[in-house]
Amino acid sequence: MKTVAIAGATGAVGAQMLECLKERKIPVNIKLLASARSKGKIIDGLVVEELKEDSFDGVDYVLGACENDVTKKWMPWAQKAGCVVVDNSSAFRLEDDVPLVVPEINAQDIQNNQGIIANPNCSTIIALVACDALKKEFGIKRMVVTTMQAVSGAGVKGIHDLETQIIDPNAPREAFPYQIAFNLIPQIGDFDELGISKEEWKMQNEGRKIWHDPDLLVNCTCVRVPVLRSHSESITLECEKEVDVEKAREVLKSALGVQLKDDPQNKVYPMPLDTTNQDDVFVGRIRKDITDPEGKTLSLFCCGDQIRKGAATNAVQILEKLLEQN
Repeated sequence: MKTVAIAGATGAVGAQMLECLKERKIPVNIKLLASARSKGKIIDGLVVEELKEDSFDGVDYVLGACENDVTKKWMPWAQKAGCVVVDNSSAFRLEDDVPLVVPEINAQDIQNNQGIIANPNCSTIIALVACDALKKEFGIKRMVVTTMQAVSGAGVKGIHDLETQIIDPNAPREAFPYQIAFNLIPQIGDFDELGISKEEWKMQNEGRKIWHDPDLLVNCTCVRVPVLRSHSESITLECEKEVDVEKAREVLKSALGVQLKDDPQNKVYPMPLDTTNQDDVFVGRIRKDITDPEGKTLSLFCCGDQIRKGAATNAVQILEKLLEQN
């Protein structure tokens, strides 16, 4: 039986990875790794070990759930031990020899790994799962996206900010530069000289790699919203061919990883509460862009749990593909 280590097992994504492994009944031995301060904790009957240089001896696969700097520190140790790493950080996503994978879209890229496979950014995963079938049907030249990202995307401190500020708007801020309760913050990541944030660049750069489409254009605005869990995205697609709304609904009904929620007359549409603790991306509000006289532009709204499909579940799905191949 293969052994899988979760690096960063005590964080939100690491804990979700463990839950996904158990939910999906993947037949592996599991090893939990975290910082020295978490050493000795017991999670689901497993003892957390300190993440150090010899931690990967006897390990076949690693699910990485650490920040970039920590990941870069332990990655050479895992490589030396001969592990294949599925990494959720952004440290290696755009490296030429590192596959960037959403299994519903480009599972074939997994086999080209050199010991590292990268998980895309959560918002990228949600958007591309929602749009992949539409890309195959109509072609996509350009995406205009506004993300509405839950506070849990900023970790435990983000959740704490929202919960405490709902009670007292003047409570100290830990995760965000401004009050998040009853507010929106149109910044996630630092801005560059063009006024574009690091988070906003990810969808274009990662989307091009996952779709093998170097000409894909994305204009993205990322907004932090006072929602605990699950990201939402408003997406407009400029397509290569004229779009048909009914055909769009038809292809999305059978799209992998998608649930179609598109009956606005009966108030059926995606909402973050409904996707929380779900692995599928919900898609709805599908409509033509009435400002496009050529009829080649389609708009939609989608939601997905960024801790599950946007991170942990996607990584575990990659692991499943690796195990199938071996």
